[in-house]
Amino acid sequence: MKRVYVNEEWCLGCHLCEYNCAFANSGLKYMASLKGKKIFPRIHVEEGDRVTFAVSCRHCSDPICVKSCIAGAISKRDGVVVVDRTKCVGCQTCILVCPYGALVPGEDGTMTKCELCLDNASGAPACVAGCPNRAIVYEERE
Repeated sequence: MKRVYVNEEWCLGCHLCEYNCAFANSGLKYMASLKGKKIFPRIHVEEGDRVTFAVSCRHCSDPICVKSCIAGAISKRDGVVVVDRTKCVGCQTCILVCPYGALVPGEDGTMTKCELCLDNASGAPACVAGCPNRAIVYEERE
């Protein structure tokens, strides 16, 4: 299955992946509509002393977030871990158990995470398309 991978050595820490992700999942017509607003991306750039990298869901083969969700809001669909935000109660148990820090509260307090932009018009992850240095890739690896 194809997944989003990050090549840390190429990441500039520009945060464009976050803006592209937030826009792709916002339902807005123009990216400029995000100007001056708090964004809610499903990928997050972490910056250390000597390394910068983007963090997103790894779509684990046996995801502990699915097992821990008390509301049954997290499931796996065709290999992709997804959140049914209509079922999520915002307990944040999934945040506690995810070893990658991939889940975050959305604008309404329910959990959000990378779902590989499967429900977006582009059909491909927006973070990959928006990375100017090709630090984020969407590919199959063993």
